[in-house]
Amino acid sequence: MINRRKNENSDREAKVLAQHICMSVFKARRVIDQIRGRSYEETLMILELMPYWASYPILKLVYSAAANASHNMGLNEADLFISKAEVNRGAIVKKLRPRARGRSYLIKKTTCHIKIFLKEKSKI
Repeated sequence: MINRRKNENSDREAKVLAQHICMSVFKARRVIDQIRGRSYEETLMILELMPYWASYPILKLVYSAAANASHNMGLNEADLFISKAEVNRGAIVKKLRPRARGRSYLIKKTTCHIKIFLKEKSKI
């Protein structure tokens, strides 16, 4: 029983989910692939220095996940790392744009869902 409790504390992870972010899945994955598995401080430095527009909403999500971990679970922000990060395709918003001679042109706005999981590094 003692080992089980020890595993329950080590399995705690803070997660955050953002849905319907107006960006392409491929643009978000390009940034997510760079931060997966890195520590919290290193992730913040990488995201602040990246030249991509997609890094700003992901930076906000990492801040939010760290705040969830420290406030709700009492985890230390210095010991956190990104255990899992995934980007999935969301709904496509379709709009019509007027064109010449009374025709219309379909505009497709892609969205994505981003999940970030933060875990605490084991002290062993």
